[in-house]
Amino acid sequence: MVENRGLVYVVDDERDVGNLLTRALWDAGYSAESFVRGRDLLRQVKRRAPDLCIVDLGLPDMDGLDVLKQLDALGSVPTVVLTIRSDPTDRIVGLELGADDYVAKPFEPREVVARVKAVLRRVRAAQEATATGAPSIARFAGWSFDVGLCVLHSPGGSRIQLSASEAKLLKAMVLCPNRVLSREFLLDQRSGRELSPYDRSIDLAVSKLRQKIEEDPRNPTIITTVYGAGYVFTATVEWDHRC
Repeated sequence: MVENRGLVYVVDDERDVGNLLTRALWDAGYSAESFVRGRDLLRQVKRRAPDLCIVDLGLPDMDGLDVLKQLDALGSVPTVVLTIRSDPTDRIVGLELGADDYVAKPFEPREVVARVKAVLRRVRAAQEATATGAPSIARFAGWSFDVGLCVLHSPGGSRIQLSASEAKLLKAMVLCPNRVLSREFLLDQRSGRELSPYDRSIDLAVSKLRQKIEEDPRNPTIITTVYGAGYVFTATVEWDHRC
């Protein structure tokens, strides 16, 4: 008997594409279910949370980017985006909304399955690290960031909402303070992708994160830029461990 590797939902406006992917996923040892409408996917996610969702951006009833927003609000479900859109802005926005990876159409089903495996491997490794007592709460400049739960509290005690991608980015930074972190490294830590020419997704993500944690985002003191090299998380980080 093949071990079940997890539950994957697929939503694509073309039923044949959804069926093709679910067959490939079943063959690779996953349970899989496909949908044509975004609202049907979201309804099923609320009934039974999957391990990962594959989301086409061009859906008949709602924009795929709106699906990503709602998935993120439901608990940061790992996602792989499918798109035929040529504008790289859509892919960047998708990643900013919490997508873990994207695949351009037309695609090879085995490539999509490989991306699913890679995303789930990273997610489970992070979960195991938390379960085995890895550092849990990072305190810096008055802020408190629970790495395992991806919860951020301000110096005044207010809970600050982070998207899945913002939480991954902040986690990568607090784990490597006072080091120059390249855009390639940060992109890999956040989504497991390689940096492509003119890809500004990390710069946009850093800008959004600065808006939340910097007193003056235009003159940042916590996340500073090293031009031509990347970013440095300059704050002193102290760690607490949850019992």
